[in-house]
Amino acid sequence: MSEGVDIFSDDPAVLKAMIAALQAENARMSATLQAHEQLVQALRLRIARLQKQAFGKSSEKIEREIAQLELALEDLLVAAAEQRNEPVDEDDGEPLAADPGTAELRPRRRPRVSPATLRERRELDPGACCPDCGGDLRVVGEDVSELLDMVAAQMKVIQIARLKKSCRRCEKMVQPAAPSRPIPGSMAGPGLLAHVLVSKFDDHLPLYRLNEIYARMGADVPDSTLLDWCGRAMKVLAPIIDRIEAEVMAAPILHADDTPIRVLDRSRRDRGLGKGVKQGRIWAYVSDQRPWAGTAPPGVVYRFSPDRKGEHPRQHLQGSGGILQADAYAGFGQLYERRADGSRQFREAACWAHLRRDFHDVWETTKSEIAREALDRIGKLYDVERVIAGQSAEMRKAARQRHSKPMVDTFKAWAEAQLLRIPGKGNLAKAFRYGLSRWPSFELFLEDGRTGIDNNPAERAMRPIGIGRKNWLFAGSDRGGETLARAMTLIETAKMNGLDPQAWLADLLERIHDHKINRLGELLPWNWAPDA
Repeated sequence: MSEGVDIFSDDPAVLKAMIAALQAENARMSATLQAHEQLVQALRLRIARLQKQAFGKSSEKIEREIAQLELALEDLLVAAAEQRNEPVDEDDGEPLAADPGTAELRPRRRPRVSPATLRERRELDPGACCPDCGGDLRVVGEDVSELLDMVAAQMKVIQIARLKKSCRRCEKMVQPAAPSRPIPGSMAGPGLLAHVLVSKFDDHLPLYRLNEIYARMGADVPDSTLLDWCGRAMKVLAPIIDRIEAEVMAAPILHADDTPIRVLDRSRRDRGLGKGVKQGRIWAYVSDQRPWAGTAPPGVVYRFSPDRKGEHPRQHLQGSGGILQADAYAGFGQLYERRADGSRQFREAACWAHLRRDFHDVWETTKSEIAREALDRIGKLYDVERVIAGQSAEMRKAARQRHSKPMVDTFKAWAEAQLLRIPGKGNLAKAFRYGLSRWPSFELFLEDGRTGIDNNPAERAMRPIGIGRKNWLFAGSDRGGETLARAMTLIETAKMNGLDPQAWLADLLERIHDHKINRLGELLPWNWAPDA
């Protein structure tokens, strides 16, 4: 609409022209937003399909495509938000002037702000006198709304001045000892080191980006210095990592999983991976007794290996025993074998979610009614699990024996019958054979209430590695992979215990040199309390 048009005009022709212009503008914006929405839906559908493919058999190509599409979707939604001209009520995510055609592009919920977040009260006072009659005003109430704002982080140089004093009687010089530093001889404070570690290993920021961020904050810290700080800080924290590893690996029930990472290897060229790059593995071993009300705290240990040979998990688990819940990886096989005396290191617990995934893939591709029935039968087992989550092991076992065992027995008989009816070389038959060939391990959760129905705790522990792969292309070396694994052990165990990993690491780095070695357990994430 022209800026010269008089919006208060009484001329019908002018008003009609204004209405026509507004209608045209509204139609243009509606068409643009509708096109945006269609593209958003297409991108979301494509991402969902790729995620289903990646959820089963992992593919780095699929993961890269998902990352690129998610970035494109994010840019599109930002552009759509820029074009919106109506205010949005973040209490319910709806626009104050509703337009149902673009609801998909609007915020879905109000931002969640912790009660512990710092709050600043700003009072707007109308004054002491009435603006109309000059009478005295009295308070009858107030309307309070909230505005979420950001206080920018800033660098701080702490000057430590140690005064020297001399005794007037004996001439002795007296001066306080220098306080210990997280890294002897370094000017890096504990808070800064913790920020570097969390930014690199949890937020997956390359150190060159941290260098740029810190430079904007007034401290130009070279990449080489940041690398040195990371390495030396990890060495300082090694006793805590060792204690976490000892506690977790001694648990009676462990969940295990692994995922690939690319590693620079200048000693050779690997076909299919590019010059000087090989594929290493990150392994995760999780202890989480919360689903069965166990007393031990949760924790996760990450380990790196240069390949996927079975000798690596066997070496990782050589001091452990009990129940191991994992996939059907052959490298775990020796851990389940009976020894000469009839005992064995681990009992194998299989993952019903993994079995369900195989049937889901068949259903998605063929719409097989048999696969659909398998999904329904397994879903009923999960209905029981949702009810007994967090109950004691004894109660879980009793409920499973009463409700789940009959369904499991029926599922086995039904699966054996289906194998006689379907083609033996198809994916559906392969899914049935996968379950039936390892049936005792699929039944173990019925016998032991501590055992989970699936290996989801370990799969959740792998997600941070997957997220990291979207930000860094490869680890710099085998040693770099080992450092990544040890740093993730610290950070993810802290998260599992409800801690802010940066606050915890900052406190550790400040206290650890002066902490008594025989009281090191006080600093573990499940025992830690901030130093008053």
